[in-house]
Amino acid sequence: MPLNASSPISLHILQNLSLILLAALFTPLLTFIAIISTLISPFCHTTKQISHTRQWRAKSSPTFTPKTILVTGLGMSKGLAIARSFYRSGHKVIGADFEPYYIPVCGRFSRSLCQFYRVRKPTPGSGGAQKYVQDLVDIVKKEGVQLWVSCSGVASAIEDGEAKEILEKLTNCKAVQFSVDITSKLHEKDSFIENTKKLGLNVPETYPVRSERDAVSFLYPGVERKDGNRYIMKFTGTDDSIRADMTLCPLSTEAKTRRHIAGLKPSPSRPFVLQRFISGSEFCTHSVAVRGRIKTFTACPSSELLMHYRAMDPRSPLFKAFLRYTEIYAVKMGEGFTGHFSIDFLVDDKVGDGKGRSAEELMRSIFPIECNPRAHTAAVLFADKSQEVAEAYLSLLDDEAGERETKGIVIPCSNTPGYYWIGHDLVTRILLPILCVLQGKMSMAEMAANWIEFLQHLLFSKDGTYEIWDPWPMWWLYVVYWPGMFWVSILEGDLWSRCNVSTTKLFRCS
Repeated sequence: MPLNASSPISLHILQNLSLILLAALFTPLLTFIAIISTLISPFCHTTKQISHTRQWRAKSSPTFTPKTILVTGLGMSKGLAIARSFYRSGHKVIGADFEPYYIPVCGRFSRSLCQFYRVRKPTPGSGGAQKYVQDLVDIVKKEGVQLWVSCSGVASAIEDGEAKEILEKLTNCKAVQFSVDITSKLHEKDSFIENTKKLGLNVPETYPVRSERDAVSFLYPGVERKDGNRYIMKFTGTDDSIRADMTLCPLSTEAKTRRHIAGLKPSPSRPFVLQRFISGSEFCTHSVAVRGRIKTFTACPSSELLMHYRAMDPRSPLFKAFLRYTEIYAVKMGEGFTGHFSIDFLVDDKVGDGKGRSAEELMRSIFPIECNPRAHTAAVLFADKSQEVAEAYLSLLDDEAGERETKGIVIPCSNTPGYYWIGHDLVTRILLPILCVLQGKMSMAEMAANWIEFLQHLLFSKDGTYEIWDPWPMWWLYVVYWPGMFWVSILEGDLWSRCNVSTTKLFRCS
């Protein structure tokens, strides 16, 4: 079980020290891998192909003009993947990120970048948003950036919308980023569902909660509920301490329900929603929308903390339904709809895999539960479609609407390998199962199953950070960045329960 705020401080310190020690133990191996990769990569097919493409497009292609691209969020796998796509396509890539506690992020060391800048993180009440926007404006003007691809995290969603509006007003740079108005509609769960409902698309039953009384009166309306529906109370914003709370309401007694609701502390300044629980599988999607048209799209099975990505077969009925839903949404949002657009869906158990049903029919049985108006980690699935992805983004600079609309949607190949993060799997599939067996919480058979899964990922999937032609970001991530963050947690007394290696996010305890 993950640690929480009630766990002894000594265990939190031990957790951090154990991971620092683990990183130290694997530093020689990681260093060996990075050095060997650097030495042999010039002779590898992928590296030769990248070099040939960049040289040919720069010198011989009559239709190609390299662009200067700014990609933010290089500390996360998604930002790194997008930067690599532009680099492989022959463009000049500038990187930027926040670098908390002045610990350099792994993307800074990618060979994809011509230059990297640290930007100031938006902080409430201290002019942080203005400083962040000014940093971006300064970079765009200094480097002559023509396109900004925003891959920042959830904490700066609105600020990125502000930056987009100011950048496009003060410079000739275009931004793959939604405006403040659109981001505000999509960012929070309640406003996203309300906006989706207005567009006439299928949504799960959702009720806004601004107080304990709101929740209780909805769950206990004074008459017996005959539908048998149960609901999950979800915070509309971001709160790591309750992110994984999937308690179904109402509970067995009204008193227990009231205690649960009281513990969440809903209020006008801390809004929640009660959303009908749908028994079924969860899926996530990732797409790039340009002027109301979907340019790239993928979908994959999801979970509450997704660390293994495998693209769905584009021929599957559910994939087609997710794509159709996303396309309709983008078109209805209009010409100003440009940015990364990721919807999480629940599919009713009764639907199964959707075989024998049309996309239009399935759209009535898929339920959007939240939206991320920013890049999704599933962007790593497009690694083998670099040129097509780059062209999809750059279509924003193309003023010929007819040409934009005739190009097809970029979708990962059906044989695209799955993606995982070896640091995460080493802990969760190898070390933690050993600990659980020693504690009597797991059988030997279960531990063996975890080890076999780790071996399968190692042999048949790809790491989300490592590339043989660009190995140093992975080295830095595990040898310097994460140990640095764990030391900060010890020194500042920060308590965390889980970490997402792909997004470099620590989930803080309340």
